[in-house]
Amino acid sequence: MNPSPTITSCRLCPRRCGANRSAGELGWCRSGGALRVFRWGPHFGEEPPISGTRGAGTIFFSNCTLRCLYCQNWRWSQEGAGEEMDPARLAEIMLRLKADGCHNWDLVSPTPWLPFIEEARRRVAEVANLLPFVYNSSGFESPEVLDRYAGLADVALTDLRYSTPELAKAASGSAEYVGVARAALLWFCARLGPLETDDDGLARRGVICRILVLPGHAGEAIDNLRWIADNIGPELDVSLMSQYTPAWRAVGNGDWGRRLSEEEYASVTMEAERLGFESCWTQPLGAEGDGNLLGCEMPAGEGRVGGTNAGTEK
Repeated sequence: MNPSPTITSCRLCPRRCGANRSAGELGWCRSGGALRVFRWGPHFGEEPPISGTRGAGTIFFSNCTLRCLYCQNWRWSQEGAGEEMDPARLAEIMLRLKADGCHNWDLVSPTPWLPFIEEARRRVAEVANLLPFVYNSSGFESPEVLDRYAGLADVALTDLRYSTPELAKAASGSAEYVGVARAALLWFCARLGPLETDDDGLARRGVICRILVLPGHAGEAIDNLRWIADNIGPELDVSLMSQYTPAWRAVGNGDWGRRLSEEEYASVTMEAERLGFESCWTQPLGAEGDGNLLGCEMPAGEGRVGGTNAGTEK
């Protein structure tokens, strides 16, 4: 392998754990000194402006800065499954996705690996025109780190999961999540502006905020919609996701162990309408069932993902 970036005191996520990853220490996210990637390929399960007709060029990075008890991607986000590679290999993957006709490079949970991705970006830029980068994130991001790696975020596909520190701590292991994710969303909006699409409806710049409606906690999604309306405006493109499926530690765990009800989801979509959100994707309940969108069922390596966009109505 070619030399990889050096991380001697990791500050890439808001936990700022300080791990000397290049010397063999693991960060809070369990990432070490060598890049790990679980899967890559055309993804047809993102929002329509991201997946388009030929798919997003999605790269699923191993490890995660959160510990969501319901994580569908637990095999690689929590247990670290994936292929060890250097930035040169990642650059090859990016070029392959471009050659396959993908509309963008969709970086899923890139935070622990930003220096490696930046090096891969530099290598690709030496030999080819760049596609738009989609920064696909839980929202648990530091604005100062986003400043440093702004070239990897032409489009932000970022989450707001919770509105209270108590639920954020219990469900994802971070009481700080609410303030952090809202600050990151404000950063993305200030830096990228509203969503811009080309003549084919494909995202070229801007922000989409994903709100996963959680069983027993629809009120938190409503709180976040109200916060967005008050602090950013209902012009923001939002994706109201109904696809929650019990996985990992959620199975058999109270409300976390059940699917979302029609009444819960309807309460969120009705509030979005009341608040005046016009650019809003919704889903039928159980939308994740198409293709191999459920992360824990995906095989590793190269391959197509899904067959239906995450947001089916707007």
